[in-house]
Amino acid sequence: MGAVDAALAVDAAHEAFQTFKKTTGRERARMLRKWNDLNLKHIDDLALILTLENGKTLTEAKGEVMYATSFLEWFAGEAERTYGEVIPSSNINQRILTFKQPLGVAACLAPWNFPIAMITGKVGAALAAGCTTVWKPAGETPLSCLAQAVLAEEAGFPRGAINVVTTLDLVAGFTGSTRVGKILAEHCAGSVKKMSLELGGNSPFIVFEDAKIDTAVEACIVAKLRNSGQTCVTANRIMVQKGIYDQFADALAKRIRELKVGKGVDEGVVIGPLTHERAVEKAMNHINDAKKYGGQVILGGAPMEGTKGYFIQPTIIKNMSKEMLTTREETFAPVVGLYKFETEEEAIDLANDCDVGLGGFIITENIARSWRVAEALEVGMVGVNQGMLSAAENPFGGVKESGYGREGGAQGIQEYLAVKSMLINVSV
Repeated sequence: MGAVDAALAVDAAHEAFQTFKKTTGRERARMLRKWNDLNLKHIDDLALILTLENGKTLTEAKGEVMYATSFLEWFAGEAERTYGEVIPSSNINQRILTFKQPLGVAACLAPWNFPIAMITGKVGAALAAGCTTVWKPAGETPLSCLAQAVLAEEAGFPRGAINVVTTLDLVAGFTGSTRVGKILAEHCAGSVKKMSLELGGNSPFIVFEDAKIDTAVEACIVAKLRNSGQTCVTANRIMVQKGIYDQFADALAKRIRELKVGKGVDEGVVIGPLTHERAVEKAMNHINDAKKYGGQVILGGAPMEGTKGYFIQPTIIKNMSKEMLTTREETFAPVVGLYKFETEEEAIDLANDCDVGLGGFIITENIARSWRVAEALEVGMVGVNQGMLSAAENPFGGVKESGYGREGGAQGIQEYLAVKSMLINVSV
């Protein structure tokens, strides 16, 4: 599909919007809940499609379907809560009130690493608000997105409310990156289109000396190795305080050795393949660059031998430093780089020394420290003593070059609504 097909999809969505915008929040909520139920009914099939397209394990694929449906359930509730307000006027003869209306056609672009959840998070909010939608899945994972469109139509959304434009354009593979986000923002600026951008990250994962080692290791496994390290909030820079640095490194290496690597459809596999060859090349480039600057590989460090596919050994590198590529770029692979710090201030400075600010993680038993560091980190989300940041009720998004706007939470639906005010003269 190309530009002509995209234009036709927008036209169809615009025509459908004229009717769909008049539906009630309760009507839209019923359709979203039905879509949610259909996902749960077909979860095994949806997970298998996702694993075959993306490579993630079946367990993770089912987890993504559940995560995706949680957005539909959440926004079904939000569809009935798009409240306005009454504003006290300075004029005794005037009343001011506001109400909210859907913006129009919403273009929803999804990356390949979470092709189902990143669609439902956007589309669920847009449809709940009363917008119609045009979806663009990544070129690597179109079938997962198309399956959702089939289920959404079966749930009762009218013709034209949902349109999917697929492409093999390589740009689709970078959807979600800061680079592509800037291109999209530039294109939208000409017509002042409203945008919500969730872009790249370079998440710091800070382990303080007062942390429980087991808690830190398990949180790191989740934050770094989920989806084989291919998440936008993956812990890219693991910062460990000097007093427990070696102890943490040894414990993490021992735990990772226990994890099975293999095809996503095989039983017991925890770490699957990367999605494409470029990811393997980038990971090896980061590993070799780290070694050049004095990094010490204590686990892995090479592609998997004797396997067919885009596999890389789970890798741990000690003695990381600011000069290395992984300090400035997302690795998007199961490559753990360990940085050493001495003071809280040093950790904060190192964490904030980058252009992006999506997520961050703090492992500490000191509640006062968790507050101080969370407030000081230049990120949109902070996980404390855990490695997960994703939940439908959480306003997901970042600061700096990680984008603007939020997906999920009460804030998510607001991205697709316009506030209209009405001033009434009550003296007549």
